[in-house]
Amino acid sequence: MTIKEQIARELDALTESELAQVAEYVAFLKFHARVKPIPKLDETQLAVLYAEFADEDRDMAEEGISDFAEGLTKEDAR
Repeated sequence: MTIKEQIARELDALTESELAQVAEYVAFLKFHARVKPIPKLDETQLAVLYAEFADEDRDMAEEGISDFAEGLTKEDAR
């Protein structure tokens, strides 16, 4: 007996309420099959990117700190 035949036999024994639940589950399976899985992230690559961006952020902060300090000095002078 094939799986399809086994399922058909089981379906014949279900109530209308149970068949409705099976129909919902089949719809879920069809939807789930269409949804692409989220790709797994390479943690090593993420760590490299994090370090790279952290360096860039630090560099930008250091470049802008003199302008920030100058602005504070002007505010204090008011």
